[in-house]
Order: sequence, then C-alpha cells, then structure tokens
Amino acid sequence: MRLDKYLKISRLIKRRTVANEACDNGRVLLNGKAARASAEVKPGDILEISFGNRVTKAEILAVEETVRKEAAGDLFRYL
Repeated sequence: MRLDKYLKISRLIKRRTVANEACDNGRVLLNGKAARASAEVKPGDILEISFGNRVTKAEILAVEETVRKEAAGDLFRYL
C-alpha cells in the first residue's frame, strides 16, 4: 500500500493530500530515510513523522485497505 494512503487509513494524518504534502516536504521518514508518498509500506516498517517541532515515531503492525475508525489504532504502535 502507498505511504500516503496508509497514513490516512491509519489516521496518523487526517487527509491524504496533507499526507502527500508531508512526504513531499521530507517530514516523513520510512525506516530512517526520507520517503515519497508512493513508497510501499509493509508490517514491521518504522515511520517517523515531524509535526512542527514534535516527532511521532510508530511501527506498522498491519496493512489493510479499509478499516473502521475504532480499529485504526490497531494498525500501528507508537514507539
């Protein structure tokens, strides 16, 4: 699954366009490297997202095409 779509589905970032812009600006790292929005994600990958001066780090636990709002938190684990 594409990184920008995963960020939206997991609700780490609310909108896909915002996720796409964050990737384009180098604010999203995938396994320690700057990631493009089209990068493929898989379980076990580590995400680092910079929100202003705060950095959120999470491990991808599952990749699903659709998920209910209540179950979105089960797709990742904060580190």
